[in-house]
Amino acid sequence: MRMPSRICSAFRRGALAGLLAAGLTACGGGGGGADAPAVTTPPSGTGETGFVDPTAYSSLADAGLAAAEEGAAVTRHRITLGGSEIAYTARAGHLIARSPEGAAQATMFHVSYTADGAAAAMRPVTFFYNGGPGSASVWLHLGSFGPRRIATGVPSTSGAQPFPLVVNDESLLDTTDLVFVNAVGTGLSQAIRPFSNRSFWGVDADAALFRDFIVRWLEAHGRQASPRYLYGESYGGPRTAVLARLLESAGVRLDGLILQSPAMDYNSNCGVSTTTRVACAGNLPTYALVGAWHRLLSPPAPADDAYAAAMRDVTRDVYGPAVQALLGGAAFDGTLPPRLAGWTGYPAAAWSARPNLDAGTFQRQLLPGQLLGRYDARIAVPNGSALAAEGDPSSTLIGASFGSAIGSYLRDTLGYRNGSTYVLLSAAIESWNFGHAGRALPDTIPDLAAALAANPRLRVLAVNGYHDLATPFHVTELDLARLNAGARVQVRNYPGGHMSYLDDATRGRQKADLVAFYRAAPAVAAAEREMPLSRQARVAVDRVGTPPLTPQRPLPEAMFQVPRREPWVPPSAR
Repeated sequence: MRMPSRICSAFRRGALAGLLAAGLTACGGGGGGADAPAVTTPPSGTGETGFVDPTAYSSLADAGLAAAEEGAAVTRHRITLGGSEIAYTARAGHLIARSPEGAAQATMFHVSYTADGAAAAMRPVTFFYNGGPGSASVWLHLGSFGPRRIATGVPSTSGAQPFPLVVNDESLLDTTDLVFVNAVGTGLSQAIRPFSNRSFWGVDADAALFRDFIVRWLEAHGRQASPRYLYGESYGGPRTAVLARLLESAGVRLDGLILQSPAMDYNSNCGVSTTTRVACAGNLPTYALVGAWHRLLSPPAPADDAYAAAMRDVTRDVYGPAVQALLGGAAFDGTLPPRLAGWTGYPAAAWSARPNLDAGTFQRQLLPGQLLGRYDARIAVPNGSALAAEGDPSSTLIGASFGSAIGSYLRDTLGYRNGSTYVLLSAAIESWNFGHAGRALPDTIPDLAAALAANPRLRVLAVNGYHDLATPFHVTELDLARLNAGARVQVRNYPGGHMSYLDDATRGRQKADLVAFYRAAPAVAAAEREMPLSRQARVAVDRVGTPPLTPQRPLPEAMFQVPRREPWVPPSAR
């Protein structure tokens, strides 16, 4: 997700981009991890091939390779999940994404994990990517549901660093094959002449390139009949919406979309602008859950699902209408600041001074003398400390560990060797073309609606952390409610930050919800096949109802109206 430069530097990895090079932060840590050697690599003679890639890759905007070849290291491994041993093959390397006309556009670095011996027509495959724009897929790759994960231990900040790479007991390899792909200019992905990296640094060009990579991967691995899923984090959320529409239009049917802390409509997230013309009302439930975590509420309240539901009601019935009235020129209701202070722990005087409270101000001022994490506001550190230096302690905490682990993991475990630096965060965001569908900043809810209408069996699962100030969970709920898509769109929220999967307690819950989402696909597909064609066509439209966002009353249409404002212009264009 994109923000002004002074906010961008705190947004990082998936949503906005700034400090991403250092890394994101969330909670990971011990829970269920074993020492890395528990994932075993068989001896030679098993079809394994290391790969020494001599190409020098660049993330610079105008860089482009004269030519590229496809190649990958292939290694075999085993992992035990839920008491069952899974043999799988890892491939780390490049495939060339070609346009529908056959032109080579870019060589895309990716790592795939496929279960050995599985029937291709029955075995799902999921494509994972982070956001930024300009972020590599390392955060999902080594943080979420791959066979290894970095155990960060957050929200604790006391763990020994670098954080260890451990066996991931919550890997999704028992449910789906996994493909982690890096956008152009990140990881080791680069454009091919006559294109340059910047040729693909825009909402539409980026999504089209991902479409062409997925088509190539399915072709190269004979997986055209497999159930197909997309998993995008942060800016990866809007990429997923546009990409899904493009794939459906190209005849590549999808079974499910997973949106991790997505930024679906930049125009509804008040953190995108430094003006006060965008309502921040959707942030209130996050502020309340953060205040509850830090034990600031009076009277005290637990930071749980019930309190989140109560704060949705407050947003809809009390705070949201007051903010809309304020933006319309009316005075803010003077009785609200003390009540807001009780709900959030943020002082009444500060509410009076800034009633349309943005996340950046909340992050800096909730705890005197301390800075909260933007990606995970449960983390708080003293101002002036090393973890506060880059503007987001939750990101600074983990960045170095992710950066060091990916290089050694590719080389020593996956057998891929290359002399270039794996780029965690490129400068793509500085020249990214955010224009989409006639707007200066993307609103990709219409793209998602088009994909749902084109494919009656397509379903969506959004997963969010309660303590994420970058893409607040209720803003996601409000964005997706515009789809009116009934049970086809589900939202699950958990304790944790932007990367909720890093939290040891949350990761297991999140995996269980994901497994249920995957397992529901065959039943949905069977039901669709049994419908008359006329009924199928009607379902594509009729299913656009109110998503089960969590227990709450219907959301008023007024909550979806976002005041117009001047678009943000990147520094390079000023």
